[in-house]
Amino acid sequence: NTLSHPHFKSTDGSLMTFDYVVANPPFSVKSWTTGFDPANDLYNRFEFGTPPTKNGDFAFLLHMLKSLKSTGKAAVILPHGVLFRRGAEAAIRIRIIKQGFVKGIISLPANLFYGTSIPACILVLDKEGAAGRKGIFLVDASKGFIKDGNKNRLRVQDIHKIVDTFTRQLETPKYSRMVPFAEIEANDFNLNLPRYIDTSDPEDLQDI
Repeated sequence: NTLSHPHFKSTDGSLMTFDYVVANPPFSVKSWTTGFDPANDLYNRFEFGTPPTKNGDFAFLLHMLKSLKSTGKAAVILPHGVLFRRGAEAAIRIRIIKQGFVKGIISLPANLFYGTSIPACILVLDKEGAAGRKGIFLVDASKGFIKDGNKNRLRVQDIHKIVDTFTRQLETPKYSRMVPFAEIEANDFNLNLPRYIDTSDPEDLQDI
């Protein structure tokens, strides 16, 4: 259990830190506090706030954030709820955004993963340059996929487009843009992508 008994620890008992973390934690776990007390966490992972008792998404995110070196980077797959849910999760989201730790968000197609059909997103965390970060780079890649049996699958070209867009920070209408913090704050730190990227098809106007 990553949260109650972390596997990677330093000799002094603190969490080991890494240059890169890539993870796909279980979505919205209700029993995430089993085996330990978040209020008295041995590893001080919840300095930005304690996630709600019945939803562990931010617990895993904060664990990974704590497991990064001062220039460390992480890519974490989580459900879209982390982008807009209110309450304790909103408080944590606001704090890590203000710290500049969220470099980007990539929205993925629905029905990609076994065991769930809900759409997910990749949160890209980057401690390097966090203090000087001016916004968050958003990519809506939810429409680039192929049907594969009863699931959806990213094609090579879909993956290439995501990687190329994010690496080069390319702004493309209806697909990607750099959103300044002022705009995010004006939206109460709600990171739901449709607020910032309009992917709707233009209305087919009929001349009558």
